[in-house]
Order: sequence, then structure tokens, then C-alpha cells
Amino acid sequence: MKKLNVVLVGLGFGGAFVPIYKDHPAVGNIGIFDTDTGRMEEFARTHGIQRQYHSFDEILRDKEVDAVHLVTPIPLHAEQTVAVLDSGKHCACTVPMATSLEDLERITAAVRRSGKKYMMMETTLYTRQFFYARQMLENGEFGKIQFLRGSHYQDMANWPSYWMGLPPMWYGTHAIAPMRVMAGSRIQKVHCFGSGTMEEWLTRQYQNPYPVETAIFSFENGLKGEATRTLFETARVYQEGMFIYGSEASFEWGFADDDDPVITTAQRAEDGRRGGTTSVEARVMPNFYEMLPREIQKHTVGGNYDPLNPQDSLISGAAGGHHGSHPHLVNEFLKSILEDRKPAVDEVLGGNITAAGICAHISAMKDGAEVVVPEF
Repeated sequence: MKKLNVVLVGLGFGGAFVPIYKDHPAVGNIGIFDTDTGRMEEFARTHGIQRQYHSFDEILRDKEVDAVHLVTPIPLHAEQTVAVLDSGKHCACTVPMATSLEDLERITAAVRRSGKKYMMMETTLYTRQFFYARQMLENGEFGKIQFLRGSHYQDMANWPSYWMGLPPMWYGTHAIAPMRVMAGSRIQKVHCFGSGTMEEWLTRQYQNPYPVETAIFSFENGLKGEATRTLFETARVYQEGMFIYGSEASFEWGFADDDDPVITTAQRAEDGRRGGTTSVEARVMPNFYEMLPREIQKHTVGGNYDPLNPQDSLISGAAGGHHGSHPHLVNEFLKSILEDRKPAVDEVLGGNITAAGICAHISAMKDGAEVVVPEF
């Protein structure tokens, strides 16, 4: 198997990916870069990383680098992604893909100009909950999907300055992405409303007055989906939720992010009476570790992994980052390069998911006016 040389940029949240790349059998060398040199040196010592970079341009100039994974501040995503692609390297980038429709166009053009792979690293499409719901869909358990919902409730107080006052739907991908994939259809248009108020200083950076935005999305196949995103001054326990309502069964995320999801199954009345009954079950999600190379399966479990009883740890469930999604993201990105195919969340799908959120905020600023989502 060909070995890929990968550089991870940004070691805050991105630091969680270092051991995954280091253990992946398709990786030859893993390099790291962070503007905080103390943090970078600590990661290098802890994980035995030999390659440290001291500027972003140094990475772009290094012809031995095959791929770059960007886990950097949101305002840098578009510029850095285009630079990576134009330097002849494959690019993975944390969400959102960009914060303007113009930058989505620039990234799409760079992908096609360079011929390199681009993957938007959307965690919600690689959680154990999403894998389970997708399995239900493939098995026909939902019947007809009738409606979809997504949610992302999170308080960003005291986070880095670029978060302050961020339009909620600019970072709506966690709520939007599962709906988009489960619908199996492109998001075509959106109506969105902003709600609530927040401290005046929070409105200045992005001229955004809303701590909460809620949107109805229309899909090309006729389905509709609703997503709500909160960022500030809203007392609600954290959740990145996915809700799928079908004619035969429904899947609803637990109240808190780590709660077991609830499966509702329709039971039709056999005696001709109106309506029917339902059975409701909170269901423990399995861990889909078998989909991964053996060397990185442990990273679906995080701190609960017991090397003396590895199989018991793996079967018991994913306690790794974002419900075990991180190794699945890394594996899909690397496989797409080695197999010379599009990643599952490429510039087209990532563009639709991200543009839907950007257009939602445009709609919110126009008091819910319809906004058509452009194609990428």
C-alpha cells in the first residue's frame, strides 16, 4: 500500500486527530503545525512526531507532503483551502467549508483546477447514531421519510474572538448535514428567521443581531427539513441532534447530546379502527468499529479503551470524539486519495450543506424571505 505524508494544521481541537493519523496504516509521515510553538512542541514530544513546521507557507512549499488537514479558525478556511489545493496537495478541512457563497465558488474552482481531493470533515455524518440511522434507511425501516429535523444547541461564550456574534447558520452544518444526506436530495431553497437578542457588543463583528436562527429547507425531491442553531445567551443543554420521521419508524436524538436516541415504530390497527399505536424505545447505539482498519479502531472509544480487553471496549460503544466519528473521517479522506475517487463529503455535497446555512442567514436578515441555494 502506498503511504501518504500528511500535515495536520491546528492542534487545539485538531490535536485529537494526531494519534489517529500516526496509527493509520496508510500514513507514512505525519507532520504538525500550530502558531503556538509551545503546544506544537508538546504534541511532538507526546506523540513522537518528527516533522514540525513553523509557517503555513513552509507546508505549501514542501513537495513531499501529499495531503493537509486544516483544523484552523473559521475565517481562515477558504483562503487556506485554496492555497493547499493550488500547491498540489489534497485538502481536508473542518467545518464550515466557508462563510460566503463567493468563497465556496473559489474552493470549488480550486478543486477542479488542481485535480486534488477536497473533503469537508463533517463529524455528524460519521457518528454511531448516523451510521445506525443510515442502516435503518437502507433496510427500509423508516418506510417513507416524511420530514427531517436537525439541531445544534451550544453556548460559545468565552470562545476565541472570531466566534463572538457569529451568525448561527454560518456554522449550521452539524444540524443540516444529516438531513441533507438522509433526504438523498440537494437543498434547493430556504426560509429562515432569526430570534432573540444578545448583548450589543456581540452584534458588531458580523452585524448579526441574532443568537438563534431557525430555518425550513426545501429539498429538490419535495421533502422539507427544519434546523435550529443557537450560539449565545440561550439556556439549553448541548446537543447536535438528528431527527428522522418516517411512515413506519422515526429516529429522534436524545435530549442531551450523549443520551440514547429514541426509536418510535408504528403499529397499525388490524381491526380497521382509526389511527394506530406506536412502540417507543430508547436504544443503545452499537459501535461501527469494524468499518475501520484494525490499527485505528481503538480511536472510536477514546479514554475508555482497555488494551487488555480490546474487543469488549470496542463493542461497548464509541466514547471517542464526536461519538467516535474522528477515525472514520480520517479513514475516508485517506481512502479517497488512495482509491482516486471523490471523498464522501466532497466540494459538491459540502458546498450544498454550507451554502444552505449561508443562505439561511441571508433569509433571516430579510425576515424569512425565500433564498435559492446555488449549485456547486
